[in-house]
Amino acid sequence: MQLSFTSVAVVAAVAVVVPLVLDLAHVRLPAVVLEIFLGIMIGPQVLGWAELDEPVRVLALLGLAFLLLLAGLEIDLNLLRGRVLRLTLVSFGLSFALALLAGYGLRTVGLVRSPLLIAIILSATGLGIILPILKDAGETATPFGRLVICGATIAEVAPIVLLSLFFSGSEGPLGAKVALLAAFIVFVVAVAALILGLERSKRITEALVRLQDTSAQIRVRGAFLLLTIFVVLASKFGLEAILGAFFAGATLRLVDTDEMMTHTLLRAKLEAVGFGVFVPFFFVSTGMALDVGSLFEHASTLARVPIFLAALLVVRGLPTLAYRPFGQPRQLVGGALLEATSLSIPVVAGQIGVDLHLISAQSYIALVAAGLLSVIVFPLLAVPLLPGRAVRSRPGVSAATRLTKPA
Repeated sequence: MQLSFTSVAVVAAVAVVVPLVLDLAHVRLPAVVLEIFLGIMIGPQVLGWAELDEPVRVLALLGLAFLLLLAGLEIDLNLLRGRVLRLTLVSFGLSFALALLAGYGLRTVGLVRSPLLIAIILSATGLGIILPILKDAGETATPFGRLVICGATIAEVAPIVLLSLFFSGSEGPLGAKVALLAAFIVFVVAVAALILGLERSKRITEALVRLQDTSAQIRVRGAFLLLTIFVVLASKFGLEAILGAFFAGATLRLVDTDEMMTHTLLRAKLEAVGFGVFVPFFFVSTGMALDVGSLFEHASTLARVPIFLAALLVVRGLPTLAYRPFGQPRQLVGGALLEATSLSIPVVAGQIGVDLHLISAQSYIALVAAGLLSVIVFPLLAVPLLPGRAVRSRPGVSAATRLTKPA
C-alpha cells in the first residue's frame, strides 16, 4: 500500500500557523482551541484539504501519548501531602459525588447512557492548561495556588485511573482489573527503582552525560523507550494505553530527585518533541474527526453544550469551597473557574465512550464543544480574580515580594 503524506503536510502547516496567528494578532487563546477549529475547517466536513489517513492517525496517536507523558511530568509529589492533600482529596470526593448525580440526571433525560463515564469526564481538570495560567499570574508560590495545583493534579490522575479500571474495553471483573492495576503500579515502581539504581553508577552517569547533547540524544531516546514500554504494557495488563503514557511522565518526574540534576534541558527537549511535533496532530485530527454539522443540524445537540458546560462548572467549581482556609472569596471564584477547565479528558474519554457505544456521537460533539468553551471562557474570567496578577502589575513590587506574598 502506497502511503500519502499530503494530509500530514497540511496538518503540519496548521501546527505552524496557529501560534503565529495567535501571537501576531495578540489573541490570548489556548492554541489547542484554534488547532481543533482549524482541524474542523481543513477536514472532510468543510474544505476537505486533509483526511484522517493512516499517517495522520499514527502521528495523532503519538501526540496523545506525548500529551499524557508531559501531563505526568507536571506531577509534583512534594505538594501531595499533609493538610493540602486532605483538602484536595475531600474536594475531589465531593466533585465526583456531584459528577455522579449529574451523570444520573443526564441519563434520566436521555443525554447519556453511562452515568459513571460522564462522571469521570466531568470530574477531570486540565492541569497542563491551568498550570501556565497560575505561573503567569504569580500564584504558583502562594498557598492557594499550590492548593489549586494539587487539586488539579488529583483531578487529572484519578479520572485516568478510573477510566482504565471501568472502561478499558477488556473483559473481566473489577477485582481482577484492580489487581492488574496494582501489578502495573508495582512494575512502574520497580522500573523507577531500577533507573535510580542506574543513576548511582558512575560509569553509566558519565556515559549519559557524554551522550545527552550529541546526536545520540540518549536521554530523549530513553524517555521515548520508557513511554512506549509503559503504553504497551498498560495495554497488555488490560488497562488504557493513556495510563501507561501518564505513568511514564510521572516516573520521569519521580526519578528526577533534583530537578533534572544532570541535564536541565531534558524537559525542554521532551516538550519540544511533544508540543513541537506530535501533540498538534492529536488536536488537529480531533477537529477533523468531529461531525460539527450535526451540532447545528439538530437543536437538541446544540442545547447540550451549555448543559455540559454548566455541569463542568458545578462539578469542579463548587467543591473548591473546601479551599476556604487558604483563600479569599475572589480567589475561591477564580480557583473554581480554573478547576472547571478541561479539554483533554473530554476528548479522549468521550471518544472511548463513542467506541463503546456509551455516548452518542451528538453528545460527544457537545462535550468537546463544552470543553473548548471552558478553555476559552473560564481562564479569561479567572485571571482578573487572582491577586498575584494585581500584585505583579503594580510598579515597585519585586519578584521576591510577589512570590512570598501570602494568599
